[in-house]
Amino acid sequence: MVQGLYVRLVTPRLPEPSGARSGVCGSGPPLSLLILGDSAAAGVGVMTQDEALSGRLAAVLGSQFRVSWKLMARTGNRAKDIVSMLAAASPERFDAVVTSIGVNDVTHGTGLGAWIDQQGRIAELLRAKFQVRHVILSGVPPMHLFPALPQPLRWYLGERAKRFNGALMVFAQSCSGCEFAAPDFPREPATMATDGFHPGARAYAMWADHVGGVIRRRLRQARPASG
Repeated sequence: MVQGLYVRLVTPRLPEPSGARSGVCGSGPPLSLLILGDSAAAGVGVMTQDEALSGRLAAVLGSQFRVSWKLMARTGNRAKDIVSMLAAASPERFDAVVTSIGVNDVTHGTGLGAWIDQQGRIAELLRAKFQVRHVILSGVPPMHLFPALPQPLRWYLGERAKRFNGALMVFAQSCSGCEFAAPDFPREPATMATDGFHPGARAYAMWADHVGGVIRRRLRQARPASG
């Protein structure tokens, strides 16, 4: 508890990056995309949205699709906050959603069962209200490697993150349209932002490449069934 209070006191609070939170780019078949979640989804750790997950992912998919993308994310969001955000939002249609939900639940002590229940509610809202066919559930990042966290807090939060990922992987296997995605980030601190807690530009690029590949594969597999 003391280490947690210390980390909150000394860790720099980086702002969400500047730039548009929706847009259209690329050429080809239309693809509507939603990036949903917490500060990492919002791009904290870089200066502009072009360097963040939203900009990188739109660029990756824009090489093959006409991508209409939107970002719904806020620093501090937990799974329960995402449920409230989706419940209050106006209905839209998205082909694919990439989520980043979990770090704040790990650090704030959300129970694992409650977190998975909220993931189920999120997936249900995405299917029913937003007609989403492909939900890409990004894993909780490797918190046992976060430079901002001292030991043993780093170990403790890292173990919680691993348990959350294990449960999310099992959930994805039983969730229609869902797929768990966990990019293999390098262990070098250079991939992190200056606060030692958020992704840096290189990590966002790798994340976008990974989930972009997942989305392309799922769309190829779905194409024959849809005719």
